[in-house]
Amino acid sequence: MYLLLVEDDAMLAEAICDGIRQHSWDIDRVGDALAARAALVDHPYAAVLLDIGLPGDSGLTVLRFLRERYDTIPVIVLTARGQLSDRIRGLDAGADDYLIKPFELGELLARVRAVTRRSEGQVVPLLSYRDVVLDPVKRRVTKANEPVALSAHEYRVLLALLKRPGHVVTRDDLEKAIYGDSAAVGSNTVSVFIHQLRRKLGDDIINTVHGHGYTMGGAP
Repeated sequence: MYLLLVEDDAMLAEAICDGIRQHSWDIDRVGDALAARAALVDHPYAAVLLDIGLPGDSGLTVLRFLRERYDTIPVIVLTARGQLSDRIRGLDAGADDYLIKPFELGELLARVRAVTRRSEGQVVPLLSYRDVVLDPVKRRVTKANEPVALSAHEYRVLLALLKRPGHVVTRDDLEKAIYGDSAAVGSNTVSVFIHQLRRKLGDDIINTVHGHGYTMGGAP
């Protein structure tokens, strides 16, 4: 179990991380929304423990960032905001569970086990084109039934294309799928990932529509 804790209270974060590591789980910790989004781009966590009251952006922006990219990673909101309206806002944004501070470590661990079990049992349609199949729940890609190792960035580009087969996906849309709204994106970043996907999946798997973007399965 590899978790991400997004919590700006250093003492509370240390206590949570220590308790989780004592149960032989791995955990990373970041203290703000920007760092959380960066970590989620680069690492495939089993679940996220997300504080809402973060410095700068709210934790809800992190949650929306995940769900807008069709990321099904389980998220447990940890917050001192216990009013019904706050819980509804978090759940509507895509949270899987909600835990009010202060809480016992045992309850947190039980909720993590519960949301990860539910995520493993989700029935989410497989996405495919020709002999390439992407499993959004397991985050696994195969070609001709053989596993294909993709980086997190390559996976998100492929996911964005497979969700709109036969339609042009613009470079801007692909950049948002990878990085969210971050402006620190190189001009040829998408081209590099497209090149890598073609190398791993086949040269003709992704078509370039010059001046517009890319398409899986040919231009409409």
